[in-house]
Amino acid sequence: MNKQFSTACERNREPILETLNEVFADRKHVLEIGSGTGQHAVFFGAALPQLIWQTGDLPQSHPSILAWLQEAELTNVLPPIVLDMSKAAWETEVLDTGIDAVFTANTCHIMAWSEVERMFAGLARVLHSGGKLCVYGPFNYDGQFTSAGNAQFDASLRAQAAHMGIRDIEAMQKLAAQHGFVMLADHALPANNRLLVWQRS
Repeated sequence: MNKQFSTACERNREPILETLNEVFADRKHVLEIGSGTGQHAVFFGAALPQLIWQTGDLPQSHPSILAWLQEAELTNVLPPIVLDMSKAAWETEVLDTGIDAVFTANTCHIMAWSEVERMFAGLARVLHSGGKLCVYGPFNYDGQFTSAGNAQFDASLRAQAAHMGIRDIEAMQKLAAQHGFVMLADHALPANNRLLVWQRS
C-alpha cells in the first residue's frame, strides 16, 4: 500500500543512467536528495552496484522508498534518511559519511528558491574537493522556456504553490559558483530536461 509509482521516473531513468554511468564511474558513495517514490534509487543501485546509494527525502516519502527497497533487496542501497532543505543545518545528517557524489532529480522546481540555496550551502560542507553533483530537471535559458511543454509545466507548478517554478540556469550556475562548484557539463536529455554536472573545487 505504501509503494508509490511515478511514470516520469520510469520514462527518464534510462537516459539519466547513461550519463551517471560515466559521471559516477570513479565514485563510491552517492547521496540522493529527494528520492521520491524510491524508483530511481533501486534502478540506479541495481545498475551501478559498485556504489553505495544513500536515499533521502522528507519523512512522508519514506514509506514508499522503503517499500521499493524491500522489494529490490539491494545491499548497496541504504534506507532513507530525513533530508529537509527548509532546515538550515540539514547536512548534519550526512557529514563525515564519506559521500563523494550527490544526485537529485526534479527537486529544484519543487523547492522554494531559499531551499535550493540551503541545498547548495549544505552540499559545500558535505562534498570535499573533487566531489560531484548531478542535478536533473527542466531549466530555463536566458529567461526563456525551452519548450511549450515546459511553459505549461511551469504554469501548473505555480498554480499549485507560488514558490514553485522552473529555475533559470544562470541563477543555478551563479549559486553553484558561490559555493565552490565548477560546472563540468550540461547534458540535454529527452523531453526538454537537462542533467547538470558540477564538481567541488
